Amino acid sequence: MDATTANSQRRPFSIKLWPPSENTRKMLVERMTNNLSSPTIFTRKYRSLSKEEAAKNAEEIEDAAFTIANQHYEKEPDGDGSSAVQLYARECSKLILEILKKIPKSEDKEISISEVVPTVQETFFDISKGKRAFIEAEEAQELLKPLKESGNSYSKICFSNRSFGIHAARIAGPILAALKDQLKEVDLSDFVAGRNEAEALDVMNIFSEALEGSNLKFLNLSDNALGEKGVRAFGKLLQSQTNLEELFLMNDGISQEAANAVSELVPSTEKLKVLHFHNNMTGDEGAVAIAEIVKRSPLLEDFRCSSTRVGSEGGSVLCEALGMCSHLKKLDLRDNMFGPEVGLVLCKALSKHENLTEIYLSYLNLEDEGAIAIANALKDSAPSLAVLEMAGNDITAEAASAIASCIAAKQLLAKLSLGENELKDEGAIQIARALEGHSHLIEVDMSSNALRRAGARVLAQTVLHKDEFKLLNVNGNFISEEGVDELKEIFKKSPEMLASLEDNDPEGEDEDDEEDEEKESGDEGKDVEDELESKLKNLDVKQEASLDTPDSN
Repeated sequence: MDATTANSQRRPFSIKLWPPSENTRKMLVERMTNNLSSPTIFTRKYRSLSKEEAAKNAEEIEDAAFTIANQHYEKEPDGDGSSAVQLYARECSKLILEILKKIPKSEDKEISISEVVPTVQETFFDISKGKRAFIEAEEAQELLKPLKESGNSYSKICFSNRSFGIHAARIAGPILAALKDQLKEVDLSDFVAGRNEAEALDVMNIFSEALEGSNLKFLNLSDNALGEKGVRAFGKLLQSQTNLEELFLMNDGISQEAANAVSELVPSTEKLKVLHFHNNMTGDEGAVAIAEIVKRSPLLEDFRCSSTRVGSEGGSVLCEALGMCSHLKKLDLRDNMFGPEVGLVLCKALSKHENLTEIYLSYLNLEDEGAIAIANALKDSAPSLAVLEMAGNDITAEAASAIASCIAAKQLLAKLSLGENELKDEGAIQIARALEGHSHLIEVDMSSNALRRAGARVLAQTVLHKDEFKLLNVNGNFISEEGVDELKEIFKKSPEMLASLEDNDPEGEDEDDEEDEEKESGDEGKDVEDELESKLKNLDVKQEASLDTPDSN
């Protein structure tokens, strides 16, 4: 069973406070070094350290605090990381004070961090780092030694990126069986790559039997080209799970039959919070089986069924099932063949989702009808929405007013993606006006929307002075050379905020726009600019009216 496809899917945009960047960690070490070595209320009371001692202790304090906070975060991976950040800060402060308290009166003796910080036992065993490679019996014996150590605290294991043969699996099986009662998270993604089908199925059976009866919260079986046979090879493991909270079956060849097997073999989903089926060949009938799992998952918070070849029939059933998941925070249905009729079904489900923060609906053939229905539903729900993606849906300026009204109501919006549509200047200007008060905005994608100079300019002026803004993408449009120069002038102090314009086509105007473009570049340019300003004012009036008028639907 060959599994040569690399795990190339991109992680959806998500706002996370944890983990801190390397730069942030270094800055914290520098600050603690200064606190330990400079005159402060605490160093005057106890005694300060030399710069060298302070730097050494600051690094050890930061590392210990990071480990403690990271272990806390791993237990709550769906949060934004704020509680981990708070714990990180508290631990650093506490350990600084403990170090100062234990400084001996004599300057001859050094104080060690180990005297104030209890040993933090490792809980995560990971062999996925490094080059993708086969693993056989001898290497497995050596590699898995830490798991055999008496009293180890490993509760999370990752065997991804290492391809187990039958002999390596026979080494791993008894080790995992002895460890299974303490395991909470198991990642077996991409662990039989390049093996023939018979050997891969034997390996899966060994691992499944070894882990049967474990009490897992997290299970990742992605990138294994499972198909129905592979799903059933993991049957003993799947059937024995009663407290599973996260299940990943991405890039696994999940066909209709395999989806039915998953629905059959995962009977207990009452506690399931995360379910990902990205990049499979599920189809409509397979989507019906997945919908049954969704119906049995009332606590679902994060659902991904992207690139699964689902059409309008399966999409409608799936979207109806999503209406039963009132806790949903993230929804990713990208790259399926839904059509506008599924958009009408989905809008009913979305109206019930007050907790949604991220929604990915690109490349679903929604068209104006589906896009308007969804925008109207989201306008009155999901108050904390941070990410909205609806690229590649044949959306025109007809839907712009509804989308703009929805956007205007989402003051926490951080990322907006409407690329590869047909919004043109009229739609882009309405969208830009709706974004004017959004202080959390980070990224806007309006690429390939038949924009000209006017629409691109208004978007640029809207986002330029937002404190958190990082990237505007208007590539692949019909912006004149003068318009490109104008954009570069607008962003001259922060050119990194403007995405590349290498695919812009100054000559690619639509036939309806050719006359206006000729005027703009000719002697009547001033008149056209005045006409544009008048159009913008009219659009502002329309925008305000749409925001004040209750939705008739």
